[in-house]
Amino acid sequence: MLKIEKRFVVDEEGKPIAVQIDLETFKKIEEILEDYGLAKEIQAVEDEESLDITAARERYKQILKEP
Repeated sequence: MLKIEKRFVVDEEGKPIAVQIDLETFKKIEEILEDYGLAKEIQAVEDEESLDITAARERYKQILKEP
């Protein structure tokens, strides 16, 4: 488990309103979330037919053109 060193930011009444973490921890959390999202996307298309390299390149070009 990732150990997260955190500092709480409080308002004038001492109520927590935010949390600060160091940049390296943030980057690790971001990487974990991206990996999780990628895994979910892979699971979503697991049963779809694979594309050959030419079709994959064409699909990639279409994706890049989409707004």
